[in-house]
Amino acid sequence: MKTREEMAAEQAAYWNGPGGKMWLGAYDRIQRGIAGFSARVLAAADARPGERVLDVGCGTGTTTAELAHAVGAAGHVLGVDISETLIGAARAQKLANATFEVADAASHRFEAQSFDLVFSRFGVMFFADPVAAFRNLHRATKPAGRLVFLCWRTAAENPWGAVPLRAAQPHLPPMPRPGPEEPGQYAFGDKARVERILGQAGFAGLSFEPVDLMLNQGKDVPDVLERIGDFGPLARAFKDATPEQVASAKAAVGEALKPYATADGVKLAGACWLVRARP
Repeated sequence: MKTREEMAAEQAAYWNGPGGKMWLGAYDRIQRGIAGFSARVLAAADARPGERVLDVGCGTGTTTAELAHAVGAAGHVLGVDISETLIGAARAQKLANATFEVADAASHRFEAQSFDLVFSRFGVMFFADPVAAFRNLHRATKPAGRLVFLCWRTAAENPWGAVPLRAAQPHLPPMPRPGPEEPGQYAFGDKARVERILGQAGFAGLSFEPVDLMLNQGKDVPDVLERIGDFGPLARAFKDATPEQVASAKAAVGEALKPYATADGVKLAGACWLVRARP
């Protein structure tokens, strides 16, 4: 079993290496796919004029910009991410009332009790030691502040990811599966686990709202297949596979996606938790 230090190092290496580059390359497609989820979590966060906000795992700063607009000139947003690549893209926005730092939110020494809102869209599932990470975020939250984040539920509840992966796997080299306590895309799918983590970190008043929306993966099946290796689990698997294996995997994925093709694009279900808590 990997140590927490090893898991943290792996995450940092991935997002400062191929992960950050692939995310930028697939940025437009990703943003279109998750637009509905983004709107839901930003509305739930309800950032208000004059507030100080922390955006955890801010990536290229798309959500940071929305939050900065909401808090106005009297407020401020700090966006943090472990990826130099993504923070570089975020800083290029030159937002007047937001700053960006390359930092691990799990251990960064934020000013104590300084944020009205601690926010994250799909950024909290990758902590190597989630209890310690949320304790650090708890310390940074004002006594009357709030925590709001969005995370994926289980892989089984997310056909947008599970259907292509299940179809491709028989044609590709074995793919590692993260353990139940390891960081990963679906690491916060188990509600009981998230409750335990947040409770141990000191948060109270927890609420979990299921958010179920359709994700548009592309205009048609060929469009999806053209980009399916740009980012995500299959991108990693394709790098270790032969061209023949990749071709076979893509053919299988294409067949699996046919039932989900509509006149408006290839649409599969996605399932998230919208989590709220207070310190």
